[in-house]
Amino acid sequence: MTRLLRLLLATLIATTLATQPVAAQSVLRDAETEAFLNDLAQPIGVAAGLRKGALQIVLLGDPSINAFVAGGQIVYIHSGLIMAADNASEVQGVIAHEVGHISGGHIIRGGEMAKASGGISILSLIVGVAAMAAGAGSAGMAAMAAGQQAAMGRYLSFSRAQESSADAAGSGFLRTAHLSGKGMLSFFGKLRQEEYRYSSSYQKTDPFQQTHPMSAERQATLQGDITSSPYYNTPTDPAIEARFQRIKGKLFGFTQDPPVTMSKYPETNQTAQARYARTYAWHRGAYPDRAVTEIDKLVASAPHDPYYLELKGQVLLESGRPKEAIAPLREAVAARPDQPLIAATLGHALIATEDPANLAEAKRVLRVAVQRDDQNPFAWYQLGIIYAGEGDTARAMLASAERYSLQGQTRLAMQNADAALKGIPPGTPDYIRAQDIAMASRGEAERRR
Repeated sequence: MTRLLRLLLATLIATTLATQPVAAQSVLRDAETEAFLNDLAQPIGVAAGLRKGALQIVLLGDPSINAFVAGGQIVYIHSGLIMAADNASEVQGVIAHEVGHISGGHIIRGGEMAKASGGISILSLIVGVAAMAAGAGSAGMAAMAAGQQAAMGRYLSFSRAQESSADAAGSGFLRTAHLSGKGMLSFFGKLRQEEYRYSSSYQKTDPFQQTHPMSAERQATLQGDITSSPYYNTPTDPAIEARFQRIKGKLFGFTQDPPVTMSKYPETNQTAQARYARTYAWHRGAYPDRAVTEIDKLVASAPHDPYYLELKGQVLLESGRPKEAIAPLREAVAARPDQPLIAATLGHALIATEDPANLAEAKRVLRVAVQRDDQNPFAWYQLGIIYAGEGDTARAMLASAERYSLQGQTRLAMQNADAALKGIPPGTPDYIRAQDIAMASRGEAERRR
C-alpha cells in the first residue's frame, strides 16, 4: 500500500469513526423519579399528538446540563440538568423542546444530512488525494480543507435550523397543553450563563460554528410567543412542584459526596427535600442508624408514602437487615403495585433473608416485576438465583441470558440462551424468548465482526 493510499484510508476511517454514536451513559433507575418525569411529560406528549403513555423519559447519570433524543419516543435527560433546574417548569420546557425533535422527525433527517455532508467530505478527500498524486500538493491540501469546511458548515447550519424548529414546536406544545412557558425561557437564561462561564471570549464566539443557536438568540426569539400565551402566568401545580423538589433532594444525596450533601442540606433544614438528601448521605457514608433515623422522620410525616417506605426498606436491606426491610417494602408494593422497581427490591430482600419460607413469595414478586419491566438486569439476576435454587437450570440460564442481553454482553447472552433451549419445552413462551435472545445475540455478534 502506498503512503498516499494509507493517508486516504486513515482519513476515511477517522471520518467514519467521528459519525459513530457516543457510548451509552449509565441509566439511573428510581421508581419515584421515573413516575414523576413521565407524569411531567405526558401532557406534552399528548399535545404533540403522541399516543398517551408512549413518551418515555430516561434519566442518565451525567453531571452535564443536557437532554437529547436518539430515536423512538424517548427523551434522555442528564442528572445534571435536574440538579441545575430551579423548578418543574424548567424541566418541562426542556422536555417540550426534545419532543419537538421527536415530532419533527429530526433524528432521521439528521442522519440523512450527515450522510450528505459526509459525501461532500469524502469527495473532497478523493479530489485532494488525486491532486497530491499528480504533484499538486498544496492544491490537494486546499481541496481537502475546503471540502471539510463545506461539509461542516452545511451540517451545522442544518443542526441550528432543527434546534430552532424544536424550540418553536415545544413552545406550541406547552400552549396546547395549557402549560406556562416561563420555565422554558428561564432555562435558556441558565444556558446563557453556562455559555459565558465556559467561554473565555464569549463575544468572539462564532455563532455559525455552533450546533445550536446562541441561547440569548433562542430566548429572544421565543420571548414574544411564550409571553403572549394565555397560560403564561398559569402556576405549576403545587403537588408537581413538591414532587420535583423531593426528587431533586434525593438525586443530590445519591450523586454527591456525603460532605457536600450535608453542607448543602444541614440538619437545620427540616424539609422533605433535605431529609431525603441527608438519608442518602448518611447511608452512603456508612452511618446506617442515622440514615434510618432520618428516613423514619419522613415516614412519620407521611406513614403510607410508598416512596418513603421503599427508601426505608432499601436502607435496611443494604445495611444487612433484610428481615426488617420486608415489612416497609411489602407495604410500598401494596400501595404502588404498578412500580416493578419496588417489587424487585422486595424480591431481593426476601432472598437475602436466606429463609426458604420466603422464596415462594420472592419468586412470585420477581416474576411480576420482570413482566412489567423486563429492562431490569438485577431483577433477572435475582430471579435466576431462585430458579437455580429450585434446580430449574434451564430457566436460570434464560434469566442469565436476559440479564447479559440487557448489559450488552452478547457472547454470554448467546451462550446462556442456547443452554436454556436444551432444557425448556419447545413451543412454550420461555422457549420462544430464549430463541429470540439467541438469534438477536448471534446477529449482533456477526454485525460486530
